[in-house]
Order: sequence, then C-alpha cells, then structure tokens
Amino acid sequence: MFASLLAAVILTAAPGPLDVVKSGNTDVQKVATTKGATADQLSKVVEKFVDFGELSKRALGDKWDKLTATQRKEFSSTMEGLLRASYAQKALGQAKAQVQYGKENVEGNEATVGTTVNVNRDKFPVDYKLYRADGKGDWRIYDIVTDDVSLLETYQGQFRKLIADKGFDGLLSTLKAKRAQLEQSL
Repeated sequence: MFASLLAAVILTAAPGPLDVVKSGNTDVQKVATTKGATADQLSKVVEKFVDFGELSKRALGDKWDKLTATQRKEFSSTMEGLLRASYAQKALGQAKAQVQYGKENVEGNEATVGTTVNVNRDKFPVDYKLYRADGKGDWRIYDIVTDDVSLLETYQGQFRKLIADKGFDGLLSTLKAKRAQLEQSL
C-alpha cells in the first residue's frame, strides 16, 4: 500500500525547473517555426511557464510596494504586453535553435537552469531563473540571463532611471509607447 501511495505522489508531482524549461523551449520552438505562426499563438504558449507579473514586480523592486492596486495592475498589464511583443518579435520565424541543457540548481523556492543555445553555429549561455510561490505549485520563469546579462536587472536599471527622471507616470507612458510600437511591427 505504501509503495502505491508513493508512486501516486511521484506521478502527480509538479514538474521540476529543468522540466519546465525543457518543455517550454520545445513548445516555443514548435510554434515559432510553424509557417504562419502569430504573436498571439506564441504568447499563449509562453504564458504557461513565464510569470510576467512576477517579472514586473521584481523589476520595480521596492517601488512596487508604494503603488496602488490599480497602478500595479496597469503596470503589470503594460509590461506583459511589452514583453510578449518583444519576445514574439525575436522568436517568430527564427531558425530552430538547438538547446543543450545543463544543471538545475534549486535553493528553496528559487531555481536556476543553465542552458547553451546554438543558433546558426553561434553558441551562447542562457540561464533561466524560476520561482515557486509559497513553496507550492508550478515553477515559473521570472528572469532570463543571456551572456551574463539579466533581463530583470536590465529592466531594474532602466526603470530606476526613468522613475528618477519622469516619475512613475512617465515610466508607464514610456512603456505603453514602446509596447504600441512593438505591437505595430508584428
């Protein structure tokens, strides 16, 4: 009886960080290399394993806590649209990338999965950073580090500068304009 219970628990366990990255990359490649694929189709796949809201929250850092619920929602929505459009623009129609998976490193509710991506004979390291809310549920990606450049840290630096220069409303305006520009180019 104990063996069957253990087997049931193992079979129903949520996929680990490495499995999330592998299946996510496979699903993205499938859509991105399909003739006639759209940004909307790609976004639906990416939403399964990337947490745009968490990326938005972490990108604002301590400023997040000072926002109203309405401001948080508007910022997250704007960031999600911007990131979707940016990702879709880069991924759609690209040659199929070969991904070599390295190790997963799990520390509590945070994890990193290392990969090497080969595109057109060029190789570059890509590390995925994931988290699990409250130590439960699915692992979700909140940051991607390419050639030691973190998407999250890049946004943090840009946002600090824009908030210092234009305030939060100026940052939001800038992001909305960039999102509209990217969405028009798709």
